[in-house]
Amino acid sequence: MNATDPVIRPAAPEDLDGVAAIFGHYVRTSVVTFEVTPPTVEYWRRVRDELDQRGLPFLVCECAGQVAGYAYATPWRAKPAYRHTVESTIYLAPDHTGRGIGRLLLGALLQSCTSAGVEQVIAVVADSGNPASASLHRACGFTEAGRLRNVGRKHGRLIDTLLFQRDLAA
Repeated sequence: MNATDPVIRPAAPEDLDGVAAIFGHYVRTSVVTFEVTPPTVEYWRRVRDELDQRGLPFLVCECAGQVAGYAYATPWRAKPAYRHTVESTIYLAPDHTGRGIGRLLLGALLQSCTSAGVEQVIAVVADSGNPASASLHRACGFTEAGRLRNVGRKHGRLIDTLLFQRDLAA
């Protein structure tokens, strides 16, 4: 392994500037997230701390000392019956797409979810016209569970979301 190989590891406080920068890019330039204002580093600190307290993963991919991407799992719904189901989130730095990092990161997230006792993982993917995210989820064993039509409006567009599901208990 050399210094430029991707390393997947739990997110540390010093990674959160990179996480905020990556997500901020997508908030400002795309419809893949329905956020319209980039969250602050303090917001990401609270997310990381809350997930840590719940025993859920928040991972980063580091390449050459930089955060090249991140992934985490949050509770799907607050009701107790959903306690073994999470929603996955994954974002890559724009200059690190198309290198297989997404597959490494999502695979590591699924392993961490299994270790945390998660049984079902849901992914909500904006149907932005770019099939990369849907293809990544399919390649990692997710199946399409449905489509919600015109549920988002951003940059003057109505956007559908695709629901994907991965069974970790099988």
